[in-house]
Amino acid sequence: MKTKGQTGGLISGLIFGVASLIIGVIIAFVIVSTLTGADLLTSGSAVDNSTDNLVANFTSGVDNVSEKIPTVLTVAAVVLILGVLVLLVAAWQRMRLGGGSI
Repeated sequence: MKTKGQTGGLISGLIFGVASLIIGVIIAFVIVSTLTGADLLTSGSAVDNSTDNLVANFTSGVDNVSEKIPTVLTVAAVVLILGVLVLLVAAWQRMRLGGGSI
């Protein structure tokens, strides 16, 4: 049985999941770029090449994700709007079934 106040858990879960993924990617990017900028990831020429490749691949991956963010946000906005509409229709039906007396 659903109790009052437990509706909309899917929508808030999606929003917080996407937001935490974006924040995690940003934090990882900042950590890698900070360590590379401080020369903490470099110790030799082979390591320099692998570090540069790591940064390049990571930057490329962030670019690929950032290209898809508008699509993900659009889908999330549509899901949010549909969820709000479902909640409004459910509240309207409850009011209508209750007799609607004020």
